[in-house]
Amino acid sequence: MSISPMNERLTMNPHTIIASLLTLTLICSDLISIQAAEQPNFVIIFTDDQGYGDVGCFGAEGYETPNLDQMAAEGRKFTNFYVSQAVCSASRTSILTGCYNIRLGITGALSHRSTIGINSEEMTLAELVKQKDYTTAAYGKWHLGYQQKFLPLQHGFDDYFGLPYSNDMWPYHPAYINLPEDQKAKRGFPDLPLISKNQIVNPAVTPEDQTHLTTWYTEHAVKFIEDNQDNPFLLYLAHSMPHVPLYVSDKYKGDSEQGTFGDVIEEIDWSVGQVLSTLKKHGLDENTLVIFTSDNGPWLSYGNHAGSAGPFREGKGTTWEGGVREPCIMRWPGKIPAGTVCDELSATIDIFPTIAALADVPLPDHKIDGHDIRPLMFGEKGAKTPHEVYYYYWGTHLEAIRSGDWKLHFPHSYRSLTGEPGKDGLPGGYTQQKTGLALYNLKTDKGETTDVKDEHPEIVAKLQKLAEIARADLGDSATKTQGIGKREPGRI
Repeated sequence: MSISPMNERLTMNPHTIIASLLTLTLICSDLISIQAAEQPNFVIIFTDDQGYGDVGCFGAEGYETPNLDQMAAEGRKFTNFYVSQAVCSASRTSILTGCYNIRLGITGALSHRSTIGINSEEMTLAELVKQKDYTTAAYGKWHLGYQQKFLPLQHGFDDYFGLPYSNDMWPYHPAYINLPEDQKAKRGFPDLPLISKNQIVNPAVTPEDQTHLTTWYTEHAVKFIEDNQDNPFLLYLAHSMPHVPLYVSDKYKGDSEQGTFGDVIEEIDWSVGQVLSTLKKHGLDENTLVIFTSDNGPWLSYGNHAGSAGPFREGKGTTWEGGVREPCIMRWPGKIPAGTVCDELSATIDIFPTIAALADVPLPDHKIDGHDIRPLMFGEKGAKTPHEVYYYYWGTHLEAIRSGDWKLHFPHSYRSLTGEPGKDGLPGGYTQQKTGLALYNLKTDKGETTDVKDEHPEIVAKLQKLAEIARADLGDSATKTQGIGKREPGRI
C-alpha cells in the first residue's frame, strides 16, 4: 500500500520537525533583529534656561563641558537654531508636536493652578514613533499639564519619572526665600511632587531632593537604554536644570571657577557623557540620533545664577535673539558629518517631521509647522533652510518675524536687564522697555543693535506682508486677529 504525500509528511521523524521549527524560529528572530537595527533610535536632551553661550563649544567660560564639546566634534553644531517661544510650557509644546505653541493654545508656563494641558488629539513624538512600535520614555520636567490626563503616559510614553512643572514652583520659591519656614508653605506654591509613571512617589520635594534631580534623571535614562538596546526607542531627557533655584550633587558642587551655575552645567555635561557612553557600550552609536538643545535663553535677572546668551540681545521671556536662539548639537556617527557647523535656520518644530522621515512613519492629519531638515543634518551640499519665514510670538502677540537674514520687530514692550542683576538665587535688574518698528540684519548684526528700516523699506514691506499671513493663520492679540489655524488645548 502506497503512502500519500500528506501521510508521508505526517510520519516524519519528530526530531526533524522540532529541528525545522527551531531553525524557522531562529530565522524569524534574526529577521526581527535586522528590522529593529534598521530603525534608528532617538535621544533628545532638553535643558531648561540654558543660554546660547552656556556650552563650551558655543563660547562658555568659567566651566568645562567636555562631553558636549566631544559631541560637537563627532557631530554638527547648529548656530541658527530656534525655539518657538522663550518660556517653558510653550517651548516644550513645540518640540514634542512640531507646531508653533500658539497653534495648540499653550503659552507661558503652566502652573498648579492651570486647567489646560496638551490636547489628546495632538500627536506627540512618542505617539509618532509608536506607529513603528518604538519603546518610549520621558524623564525630567514635563510642564504640559500636571493632571493625570496630561501626563506623559497618556501621550505615548511608556515610562516617566520627573517633575510636572518647573522646580521653582514650590514653597521655597526665590520670592519667598527670606520668609520664616512656617510661612513658605502658605504662600504662592504648594508642595512640589515627584512623579513616577502616573503616581506621586514624593509629595514634597525638598532642597536635598533637588540636588539629586540631574543624577536621578540620568540613571533612569541609562537604564532605559540598557533595557531597550534590542528594541527601537525614543528617549526624551528633559533636565530641570539650570532653571533656578540651582541645585547640584556633591560630585560637582564647588567644581567650577564660575560658581554654582557652572557646577550645574558641568553636571548636565556629565549626564550627556553617561548617555553617550551607554550608547557606545551597547553598540548603539551608529544607529542613534542624539540631539542636545535648550528650551529658551537665560533668565538674566538671576545674575550669577543665570547663564549667557552669548553675542545675542536679552534672554528668557523675550523675542530678541537671546531669548529664542539656542545652542544645538546633533550627533549620529556615520550619518551626520563630524566636526561640522550648520548656519542655516532650523528649529525645535523641525525635530518632529525629521524624526517622522527617519523612522518612516506618517505625519498626523492635522497641520504642523516644522519641516524635515535631514539635508541640513546630513550636511548635504547646498542645503538651505526650509523656512521661508519664522515667527516670534510672545504669548499671543506676534512681536517679530524673520525671513533670510532679515528680522523685523513690531512695536512691543519687553523686559530688559537694565538694573543691577540678582545674586545667589535672588532676582533683580529687570525693567520694562519698548521697541518700535525695527529692522535688523542678523548676518551683520547678531546683537540687534542697529535698526536699518529706513535704509530698506522694501524689506520692511515684504516682512509686513508675511506677517499678515501669520496673523491670519495663528492670530495676533496686538491687532486683535483671531487666526483660523489655531486649535484648542486640552481642558479639565
